[in-house]
Amino acid sequence: MPAGKFDNIIGCVKAVDECYSCLSRLVRQAARLATTDEELRAEALSAGMNVLAQDFSTDALTLNIATSIHSEVKRVTGNPDPYHGMKETEMRLSRELSAQMGSYYLRNLKGYLSLSVLGNSIDFFRDFDDVKSDMETPLQLAVDDSDAFQRKLDGARSLLFLADNAGEVFFDLPLVEWLARCVPVTYVVKEAPVQNDTTIDDLRRAGLDGRLGRVITTGLAMPGVIFDLASKEFRRAFEEADVILAKGMGHWEGLSELPAEGRILHCSMAKCRPVADSMGVPLNSYVTMLR
Repeated sequence: MPAGKFDNIIGCVKAVDECYSCLSRLVRQAARLATTDEELRAEALSAGMNVLAQDFSTDALTLNIATSIHSEVKRVTGNPDPYHGMKETEMRLSRELSAQMGSYYLRNLKGYLSLSVLGNSIDFFRDFDDVKSDMETPLQLAVDDSDAFQRKLDGARSLLFLADNAGEVFFDLPLVEWLARCVPVTYVVKEAPVQNDTTIDDLRRAGLDGRLGRVITTGLAMPGVIFDLASKEFRRAFEEADVILAKGMGHWEGLSELPAEGRILHCSMAKCRPVADSMGVPLNSYVTMLR
């Protein structure tokens, strides 16, 4: 690793004051999506805001707080997958968009990585027309460690691919298929629905469960993953993997608590200032960062 490569990187991402308003929006969104019953929606909103008020701290990880919020909204409304409809829409539109965007990228590792990270611009807080408009602008990587990652693949015996949002799967597929020609790939999704993150059921409904090779879950219904809380199967796969590709800010937030070993490639759009600052890049930058 070159000296000074990570000089601007803070690493572990704790909540900052501005995260409170973002999490407040999350509560309102989850409650709205979970039910059409106004009384139940108000109850879920109140319960979620109570969780936020109790759990918010600048010593906490926002993905832990978000997970508690979603658990409470699900409990109150009795809806185990409030984002189901949103995920269906994202996957339908992403199937079309990924086919259109794919022709703009070279059919090599750098091109497929760029297409995959482009899919990370899909976000449940953003209007889909805005996302589509952003995708039509040529992607520039603020950090591009694809060459170093290519060298890591030489001689690698296993690769763990940590998936993010359901709408990204079609952007990931060409990369997964390319990687599988170099090294056995395990695609990792969430154990149960949380936000718009990918689950095995989402893959099945999209007809993709047979195209991504081996698929396992983190054992968690959490955006990103907290290693100590994950399933034994996931922890074993994580420890044994020679290289790991982690999509999205949630995985950066959770895994940045681990020591940097130079085997995890984070592929993400830095959609908020705290994450951008922790990566040492401008807001809304795209990165393929080996850590």
